[in-house]
Amino acid sequence: MSFEIHVSGRPKELVETTVPGLVASLIASGITAGDPSLWGAEAEAEASRRLGWVQAVTVSRPLVAEIVELRGALIAAGVTRIVLAGMGGSSLAPEVIAQSGGVPLVILDSTAPGQVLAAIDGDAEAGGLAQTALVVSSKSGSTVETDAARRAFEAAFRDVGIDPAERIIVVTDPGSPLEESARAAGYRVFLADPEVGGRYSALTAFGLVPAGLAGVDIDELLDEADATLLEVAIDSPENPALVLAAAIAGGDPRRDKLGLVADGTHLPGLPDWIEQLLAESTGKTGTGILPVVLLPVSPEVENPPAADLQIVRFVDDAEHLRLFERHHGEILVSGSLAAQFIVWEYATAIVGRMLGINPFDQPDVESAKAATRGLLESRPEQAPPAFTVDGVEVRVSDPALAASGTLAGVLDALWERLPADGYVALQAYANRLAVPQLQGLRELVAADSGRPTTFGWGPRFLHSTGQYHKGGPAVGVFLQIVEHSEVDLEIPGRPYTFGELLRAQAAGDAGVLAEHGRPVVTLTLTDPSVEVLSLFEAAQ
Repeated sequence: MSFEIHVSGRPKELVETTVPGLVASLIASGITAGDPSLWGAEAEAEASRRLGWVQAVTVSRPLVAEIVELRGALIAAGVTRIVLAGMGGSSLAPEVIAQSGGVPLVILDSTAPGQVLAAIDGDAEAGGLAQTALVVSSKSGSTVETDAARRAFEAAFRDVGIDPAERIIVVTDPGSPLEESARAAGYRVFLADPEVGGRYSALTAFGLVPAGLAGVDIDELLDEADATLLEVAIDSPENPALVLAAAIAGGDPRRDKLGLVADGTHLPGLPDWIEQLLAESTGKTGTGILPVVLLPVSPEVENPPAADLQIVRFVDDAEHLRLFERHHGEILVSGSLAAQFIVWEYATAIVGRMLGINPFDQPDVESAKAATRGLLESRPEQAPPAFTVDGVEVRVSDPALAASGTLAGVLDALWERLPADGYVALQAYANRLAVPQLQGLRELVAADSGRPTTFGWGPRFLHSTGQYHKGGPAVGVFLQIVEHSEVDLEIPGRPYTFGELLRAQAAGDAGVLAEHGRPVVTLTLTDPSVEVLSLFEAAQ
């Protein structure tokens, strides 16, 4: 199914007034030709080595046979379970590819000890470590979460008498530290195109290797992508990427929050992938488009949408007449997963041009990583909580936020810091397998605060919306939920545990946000499955 888009109301007006200028600018054909000057002189050097995704379908074709052959060899060796250790673009794309293809793929993009242990141990249905192969995926080759996962799996394999070289597959860029160490260890290595940034890498080795090893028909995925390339390459008013970019980034004032509404059955996980693509590409120099992943019954959808929120709804058929009438003023999109990848990548690059920013860098991501490293090296004593209630420790970036001495009062004080065009970022540094209900807190927070609310599992979101939080408009307030459970796990060769790493990542990001003047409340749970009830009560 090719990509279809239908606009009505304000988005239609924006398309009619904005697309002619985009067509005249020749940006679609310019992207296809790999013109790095499209985003200005300051971005040209970066763009000149970040447009390889335009050719990803052609470049990736030779990988298919290699991946299929390796999958056969793994199955013959009794391997039926694939675990992927990766962050950001290295995990979000293969996750949605596998989910849409209906095949199991275990995603390990967390440092929560319980989640790491679950990935190692497996279960009776999916198989245990004896039936497991690990894909270690890192563009830079130095991603701290991925390195920690690799070390834990190597030790686990050796403990049960399995040679890690028989079970670990590496995907990385040529010349990375990971390539060097992986080859020395005898691991199977797939090299990705270094001229593709992580969030644009869905149709490269980063998306295809783990999904293909899990059992997805990646040849068909590339065929679907190929069929869409001509539609987005031409400078035409019918180009769906131009229409989408105009609808989400046109106008003055611009609606700078984009509600992504899906029912969970149509291309599950796609909004999470788009969230990273748009937020990390556009959230910089004080501007950007903030994606907000929503349910059809979310408060932001059920109530009249905020003036700064544009709804995009994923449907089975965007050309269905009844949908036009029911969802007037929304952007309706439909299409195959590969078509969605292609159109959203092109549209995001076009939005970057419209916003006057470089859509290929992420200048504010490193700050949280540096803060984490500093905390792990110096091991400072954690500041005492402002107060503790029902087992929940409360820490705040500004003492005034804790003046009430109650959880509900702290949340109300945080919402009071919201400007009229603000948003709430709810961040859960916890084992999402043990407390998945934390994600449901988003709906209550959105209703209680009255503003668009994002939800992210930490540290996963640091590689997604983390750039926007620091580099985008300074209108967010931040609510961290951090687990401090008794379960922990050593990281072989490192002087800290997974639990210590998780807490350092939360504290590091909170510190950087506070330095940027963002209000932050951190709630630490020692028994998350019990204390989460207190959070739900406070948010109501």
